Amino acid sequence: MGLHEHETRLSSIKEAGLAAINSAQTSDELEAARVKFLGQKSDLKSIMSTLGTLSVDEKRSIGTLSNGVRQELESFLKERQSSLYKVELERRLAAEKIDTTLPGFGRPLGHIHPLTQITEQIIDIFHGMGFSVVEGPEIETDYYNFDALNTPADHPARDSQDTFYTTVADHVLLRSQTSTIQIRAMEKMKPPLRIIAPGRVYRNEEVNARKYPLFHQIEGLLIDKNVTFGQLRGTLNEFYRLLFGRELKTRFRPDFFPFTEPSAELDCQCPFCLGSGCRTCGQRGWLEMLGCGMVDPNVLRAVDIDPDEWSGFAFGMGVERVAMLKYGINDIRHFYTNDMRFLEQF
Repeated sequence: MGLHEHETRLSSIKEAGLAAINSAQTSDELEAARVKFLGQKSDLKSIMSTLGTLSVDEKRSIGTLSNGVRQELESFLKERQSSLYKVELERRLAAEKIDTTLPGFGRPLGHIHPLTQITEQIIDIFHGMGFSVVEGPEIETDYYNFDALNTPADHPARDSQDTFYTTVADHVLLRSQTSTIQIRAMEKMKPPLRIIAPGRVYRNEEVNARKYPLFHQIEGLLIDKNVTFGQLRGTLNEFYRLLFGRELKTRFRPDFFPFTEPSAELDCQCPFCLGSGCRTCGQRGWLEMLGCGMVDPNVLRAVDIDPDEWSGFAFGMGVERVAMLKYGINDIRHFYTNDMRFLEQF
């Protein structure tokens, strides 16, 4: 191919390339034009690759002309890219335009879980009575879960059918009661003291409407001089009055717990029927609420507190049970299914 033919071909490439670039309406069309006229497989690239076969004079002329066409196409391509970007930006902004005068969309608020709500209520009530909150580990040793709480070695609660033991060691377990926190608190704090200990506990229970292997407890402990059972009764009576918003009768039934002596189960007059009998209380008029009693002297001795100088009372309640009674919930499993129809009621 002679010099004249190369010049004619380069002129055609330039005209076609400028026309294609100018007619591109989108970035994709512009990129296709660039690849066709300036890419590695373009006609212009093909001509420039043959320069080595030409004479010195032809190489100089064709090379200069080819570079000129390439530079002109690249320059026009940049201009077109800039103008096309502005057009596409304006088109996109128009499509995504927001009318700021329209009302916004509200974001739905979450709900505090009913167990958290009732726990906070209980803590607030006892705060008002001078009790402070203490916490402790959920993974415990059998010393804190049983030994220090005056639980004998042959007590059935120590059996694996009731307690979750770990594979860390034979004496390491998931605490079955928050009474473990009381022991840890008495080891670190000097009497007099008033504490409540909320937290999760674990027991090897069959899952049903009333039982669950994971549940929550709040334990209370008061250590002072000359503490009486009457003070325990007065404290709990006031607690239930504040919790349910009305005066309710209570009764104490003798029971046995290794860490309290004497021990009792507290029944509270049903807050829904006021003792006349209803579905919630099983027509009995009374609801079993918690276990309590005077701290056993052996428990005080285990933490180096002299039982001849100090005495105290302790109590423990299941948070789920209190929530079920206060809110009229008939199945403990509702607390753990994450059903929004249930949670949104609170």
